[in-house]
Amino acid sequence: MEQENLERYQPDFENRIDLSVLQSKFEAVRDEVKKVIIGQDKVINMLLLAILAGGHSLIEGLPGVAKTLTAKLIAKSIRSIFKRIQFTPDLMPSDVTGSTILDLKSNEFEFRKGPIFGNVILIDEINRAPAKTQSSLFECMSERQVTVDGKTYPMASPFIVFATQNPIEHEGTYRLPEAQLDRFLFKIDVNYPDFNQELIILKEHHEQKAQNKEALVQEVISVDEIIHFQHLVKLVFVHEDLLKYIAQIILQTRTNPYLSLGASPRASIAILEASKASAALQGRDFVTPEDVKYVADSILSHRIQLTPEKEMEGFTPTYIVQQIVESVEIPR
Repeated sequence: MEQENLERYQPDFENRIDLSVLQSKFEAVRDEVKKVIIGQDKVINMLLLAILAGGHSLIEGLPGVAKTLTAKLIAKSIRSIFKRIQFTPDLMPSDVTGSTILDLKSNEFEFRKGPIFGNVILIDEINRAPAKTQSSLFECMSERQVTVDGKTYPMASPFIVFATQNPIEHEGTYRLPEAQLDRFLFKIDVNYPDFNQELIILKEHHEQKAQNKEALVQEVISVDEIIHFQHLVKLVFVHEDLLKYIAQIILQTRTNPYLSLGASPRASIAILEASKASAALQGRDFVTPEDVKYVADSILSHRIQLTPEKEMEGFTPTYIVQQIVESVEIPR
C-alpha cells in the first residue's frame, strides 16, 4: 500500500502507542519456534495473533505436519502454566473441568481443578471426544469460567486454547457443533511443506540426531507481558470506514446465495480484534484493509456453511470467503 493510503487510516491525534517492545518480544517468540518448525510461517503468525487478540485457535491438518508440536513450542516460549489434554472417546467432562470430591480428613467437599485451569491449553484431537465432553469447553472458552455444582471458578489470565483435529479421519470422531466452532477465533489450516522445506527438515533432523528439539526453545515472554500487550492491542486505532468495511464483508456472508449459514456478530468482532493484533504485530498502531483481508479467511471459513448444492459441486468455504472479500470495495 502506498504511503498516502496508509496515512488515511492513521489516527489524527498525538498520543501514539509504542508497540516496539511488543513487536520485538513476539519476534523473539517466532524465532524460538522457528528453531524447530520449518515452513509454517503463517501458522506460527496466526497463533501469535490469537494470543495477542486473546482468542482460541482450531488447528486443522493431516497427521505428521507438526500441529501439536508447533502449539507446544509456542507455549514453551511463554513463561506460563501450560496444560495438554488428549481428547478420547471415553473422556468425561469432569476429566477436563475438574470435580467436587469429599475430603475424608476434613469431611468437607473440595473442588479439584481439572487440566483446563492454566494459561495455554493444548487440546489434542478435540473431535475425538463426544459432544458432552466438548460442551464442557463452552463456558471455559467464551466466559473464561467454569461452573461445577452451582459454584463458579474463574480461569487464569490470559487463557488461550489451542485445539488440533484431523480433517480426513472420521472413524471414532465427533463433528464439532457450529456453536463451538464459533468460539474459536481462528481455524488454521496446516499444509504439507514444499520440496525445499522438506529437504531442510530432513537435513536438520539428521544433523541433530538424538538431540531433544523441544529443549532448543527458550522462554522469552512472561504472562504479565502478554496481559499488557493484549491491553495495548485494544487501543489500536480503527478508522470508521474500516468498521463499515468489516460490516459489509459480514453482511455479504448472510446474503450470498452459495451459503446457507452466514457469519454472526461474534465473527465481525473477531475480525476487528484480530485486525488490531495484526497491525500491532507489525508495529503499527492503526489498522489497514490489508489487516482485515489477512485474518478474514481464518475467522470466517469455519463459521459459514455452503448450500448442499455448492458443496456437491466442490466449492469450499475458503474459496467463497475469498470471493466475498474481493468483491467488497476497499475504502479509499
